[in-house]
Amino acid sequence: MSTSEVLPQGAGYGVVVGIGLFFSAFMVGLTAIQARYTGVSPKDSEEFSSASRSVKPGLIASGIVSAWTWAATLLQSSAIAYRYGISGPWWYAAGATVQVLLFAQLAAKLKLNAPYAHTWLEIVSARWGTTAHLVFMVFGLATNLIVSSMLVLGGSATVTSLTGMSTIAACFLIPMGVAIYVVVGGMRSTLLCDYTHTSVLFAIILTFVFTVYATSGYIGSISRMHYLLGEVSQITPVAGNAGGSYLTIRSKDGLIFGVINLIGNFATVFQDQAYWQRAIASRPSTTVKAYLIGGLAWFAIPFVFSTTLGLAAVAFSAVPAANSSSQDPLSSSFTPLLAPLSQNAISQGLPASLAAATLLGQSGAAALLIVLFLAVTSATSAELIAVSSILTYDVYVRYINPKATEQQILRMSHAGVVIFALVMGIAGVIFYYIGVSMGWLYTFMGVILGSAVCPIALCITWKKANKVGCISGSLVGFAAGVIAWLVTTSALNQKAINVTTSGGNYEMLAGNLASIGVGAIISTAASLIWPDDYDFASTRAINGRGAAFASRNVNDELEEPEDEKKVPDVSVSSVTNEAQIDPELDPVALNKAFKFAARASIILTLVLMILIPLPLFFAQTVYSVTGFSVWVIVGIIWTFLSASAVVIYPLWESRAALLLISRGVIMDIFSPGSGKFVAPASVREPGE
Repeated sequence: MSTSEVLPQGAGYGVVVGIGLFFSAFMVGLTAIQARYTGVSPKDSEEFSSASRSVKPGLIASGIVSAWTWAATLLQSSAIAYRYGISGPWWYAAGATVQVLLFAQLAAKLKLNAPYAHTWLEIVSARWGTTAHLVFMVFGLATNLIVSSMLVLGGSATVTSLTGMSTIAACFLIPMGVAIYVVVGGMRSTLLCDYTHTSVLFAIILTFVFTVYATSGYIGSISRMHYLLGEVSQITPVAGNAGGSYLTIRSKDGLIFGVINLIGNFATVFQDQAYWQRAIASRPSTTVKAYLIGGLAWFAIPFVFSTTLGLAAVAFSAVPAANSSSQDPLSSSFTPLLAPLSQNAISQGLPASLAAATLLGQSGAAALLIVLFLAVTSATSAELIAVSSILTYDVYVRYINPKATEQQILRMSHAGVVIFALVMGIAGVIFYYIGVSMGWLYTFMGVILGSAVCPIALCITWKKANKVGCISGSLVGFAAGVIAWLVTTSALNQKAINVTTSGGNYEMLAGNLASIGVGAIISTAASLIWPDDYDFASTRAINGRGAAFASRNVNDELEEPEDEKKVPDVSVSSVTNEAQIDPELDPVALNKAFKFAARASIILTLVLMILIPLPLFFAQTVYSVTGFSVWVIVGIIWTFLSASAVVIYPLWESRAALLLISRGVIMDIFSPGSGKFVAPASVREPGE
């Protein structure tokens, strides 16, 4: 079956351009509504880049889910399920969830040690100076570039496979369409748009789940899926899996991928400004809660999506096509509904799109195209505003114009979004022409980025972290990772080093382990031998004057019902007074939050990476229908709980703001002009 014939080329341009313009218009309208009925407007740089540090945990959790749902989340997870069976979804989901859970610790330390920073690089600069700032900026921007390239490559490959749309056009149109609404709306509106994306994402995922496991004429039940996977295991057994089965956690290559996935994703979370941006935008008292909810909610997306479409793509090779002369998958005259895919097609992430198109025809292809586009654009918006913040505060303000005015900073923020959108398109085209796929980049990212993970974490959290040791660890670890990767590639492939030979599991595993391991050992050892004694005073002073808007804005007072208020709210203008102290920045409470984050994230990491999968791995069990049913049903229940946490909960916590907007709209309908928001007298500027 050729997916290029499923949808017309115009559908590709319609989705990429049409939905992009729709969300741009949506952002314009949303921004206007916010400004009129809540008093919130992205006309100052602080609100544009960090939403005045006042966003509640449900919306932050939804934004985390949205930012972490890349094209790879949907496409690569399904490809891994196609390759390794049911172990693939677990290792993908668990191996990319624990970083967000562990990041909750860094988020708590950020609020404690640098509450008014705009970027994590500002903290590095304040603590260790210009050299460290420049070194880690390279790692940070490289992370953003690789993540963005994966988004563009994965998105454009699927749009092309489903519609025949030009890959080059998709590479540029995807980021440029997103750039429009990011420039218009800023951080707060981007989070609201992310919420919309996440809601649609869960709706479409659940549609695929119930189609595959309940209503499809090809599969239609969990037991039927189990039977088909068993048949395929006999036709094309999986090397390294117990019994060659797709129905076992005992998968050698699945475990290797799990380690690569774990290491690589540490780099793309800890070094990606997009995740720091959400911690910065979050209310201090609920930052940890937001990251723990977001991490656990995100787990369900790759796990259930790939358990559905990834395994469906496998199962379809045991379903007879309409023209098959035999119904027996083991017969030589059997023609499968979906022929086995090439390694290149799998690496491009095509099992999901093929399964969706086979399952529901044009409707399935269109649904996958929409959900993929929403996933790509929401993650792209996170990357755009993240890089914009780095270019603004760590390049423009730090090195070019330290005395920049508010308007100059805001203009640079807008320009940064547009600049990086163009860079994303160019990078996507370059990788496309040199033959690098999304799957290759996904496993490679830890090789060149992993070495800086531990040094960055130490810089933010540990007073003894040694500057020279951490810089050296990052650079030496980078070299060690690249050398280990190339040497292993050469040794295992008769000295042939190219894109194909260098992308194997063992080659990537060696590079990933060397990079993160050497970086961690050098930075930790140097800090223990030559410990610093840093008090974080200089990081707490970052943006302490004028720019340091505290985490409450005028809208918060109106968003929270009386029984939920814990601290008095103040206006943006009033917090420029240096004497103003935010009660939510109480160091005792933030230290308590850090300890809770440490306990919770470490326990959850042990459960997800060791206590559940390893006993199942060593048991070598091939699941019966009952065991597989439990596996699928638990995933579906988890999906519903996740949807409740990041779709329903944000509405509940913002009910007062929604009521305020509704009241204003109704007042304007019946008495034009009467619904406009007027700040309470207690939070206005003197003389207003």
